[in-house]
Amino acid sequence: MLIDHVERYIALRRATGFKLTDPERVLRGFARWTAERGEDHVRAESAIAWAAKSRSQLERHRRLRVVARFAEFLRAEDASHEIPPLDHFPARYSRPTPYIFSEQDIAKVILTAEKLPPDGSLRPLTFSTLFGLMAVTGLRRKEAIELRLGDFTGNGLHIRQTKFRKSRLVPLHSSTIAVLERYLDARRLVSAETDHLFVSLRRRKLAGHTVLTTFHQVCREAGVGRTQTGTLPRLHDLRHSFAVHALQRCPVSRGQVNRHLLALSTYLGHARVESTYWYLESTPQLLLDIASACENFTVGGQT
Repeated sequence: MLIDHVERYIALRRATGFKLTDPERVLRGFARWTAERGEDHVRAESAIAWAAKSRSQLERHRRLRVVARFAEFLRAEDASHEIPPLDHFPARYSRPTPYIFSEQDIAKVILTAEKLPPDGSLRPLTFSTLFGLMAVTGLRRKEAIELRLGDFTGNGLHIRQTKFRKSRLVPLHSSTIAVLERYLDARRLVSAETDHLFVSLRRRKLAGHTVLTTFHQVCREAGVGRTQTGTLPRLHDLRHSFAVHALQRCPVSRGQVNRHLLALSTYLGHARVESTYWYLESTPQLLLDIASACENFTVGGQT
């Protein structure tokens, strides 16, 4: 049965460092579907039919791509497995345009979070501290939620193995340290079931969906971030905003820009510096600065 091959494939790739959360879900679904059809090999026609059940073209493309990689793995041992054509559901992924929070926006979000109910609970301080911390450090949502009490050290925040199984130390400004210490004074009074830094009203680790729901609620109440499409900003846009503001403060000389980007890439925990270069094109102001620097270099020979 294909499910046995799926288990072996997932185990092997995870042993080499891949998380494969979404591919595991996709392949398990495909294996169940083929089992119902009495098939024990990957068939291109079946893979296409199964992928076609997805609602969007992009999701159909993603499903077929995952199955194709799986089939390549199996075909190395058994040529009777068929590799489905990746161009059957052509799709091009484009990153959503991030909402870049201004300093005023961030202040409104924090102040609104401080007014969250219920009165007298830790919840208002938890979310105002969490959102503020993400805004001034660029932490990923999961990195912030997974912080433990012992991760706040005199040298900064210890970010344990996360997206790319990398750990790093995030230095903190003295003002951020002061806010975290104030939160910790209140957090230590709570007898929680976990040692996570940020906890829910039930005294457990914050759930990801709870953080997202609360963030959208706060943005609506603060009147912050309505885009042209009428949608609210994503929580991840706090990370984008941090990176963009950091680059806007960067000196324009070529050598300084390269050093600044490398430092920012390390600080954000990017696996490749190319991921950090993407932020150069995310706002019109950054593009204008780049264009001006290029013009000065071309016309005046400045670097």
